[in-house]
Amino acid sequence: MYTDLPADELAAYTSTQTRPEDFTDFWSETLAQARSHPLDLQVTAEPTVLDAIDVYDVQFAGWNGEPVRAWLRVPHGAAGPLPCVVEYVGYGGGRGEAHENLLWAGAGFAHLYMDTRGQGASWSRGATPDGAGSGGPQVPGVMTRGILDPQTYYYRRLFTDAVRAVQAARELTVVDPDRVAVTGISQGGGVALAVAGLCPDLRGAVLRVPFLSDFPRALQITDAYPYREVCDFLAVHRTEADRAQQTLRYFDGVNFAAQATVPALFRAGLMDTITPPSTVYAAYNAYAGPKQITAWPFNGHEGGGPEDDLAAVRFLREMTAAG
Repeated sequence: MYTDLPADELAAYTSTQTRPEDFTDFWSETLAQARSHPLDLQVTAEPTVLDAIDVYDVQFAGWNGEPVRAWLRVPHGAAGPLPCVVEYVGYGGGRGEAHENLLWAGAGFAHLYMDTRGQGASWSRGATPDGAGSGGPQVPGVMTRGILDPQTYYYRRLFTDAVRAVQAARELTVVDPDRVAVTGISQGGGVALAVAGLCPDLRGAVLRVPFLSDFPRALQITDAYPYREVCDFLAVHRTEADRAQQTLRYFDGVNFAAQATVPALFRAGLMDTITPPSTVYAAYNAYAGPKQITAWPFNGHEGGGPEDDLAAVRFLREMTAAG
């Protein structure tokens, strides 16, 4: 059922979120710190049962030089240069198994599927810990990790990994470095939105039911997890609400959208309680670059499913066309 604004109000909705005065400096300094470490790109062929797609185990240095894993999938025997789609994973998931997630390589792209630090134990496996000594993958629960300070918040590390993944993709011999795009669903869409705001030279971004936008509204209108994790934390740490909200301003998709100029395709489900459609429209209406959106009236967090797959492939084929 509908639990959010009517469709006509969504089209005009804007967030009350504000942008910190040092937002640009914060992210410039964060990424400069990451780039001070060698990328240390490692690519190893991965044996699989697949005949039409070649898979490689990739590792690169992300936040603070820490190793991040990814799968690279390409059409069998491809020598490049190919357009590349860098994809980010939904909440609780990891990069999964080598033989999964074959759409983009099957459509002729190089596909770099980045693992998600400290997650990868809820619905697909991960292989990247959240920092040395932090142990292996864990079930969801990262929304409040370090939330009382932007410097320590979990998504500072994850967004930095995601930007470094674009850099890693451009270093791959099979990839045309001038034809790189990003995509993701839910948390992955939110990460892709942040990257679109931080990497202006991308060819395109497909943002499907993107999570992590319009925190002021999301925390008030949905009782679903993962947003509920923040509410649970603040129900105990009652006096820390202002500090937490101040931190979230640095990671809100609305603020990344306001500086993103990459052509973008948004998708939303009007019955979505996990990523309420108004939060998607908040990012869409703030988005500075060329954009289009489809909202599915009878779908929830799954969005358009296979229809969204087709739209994504067609959009990024157009955006990454040679020439």
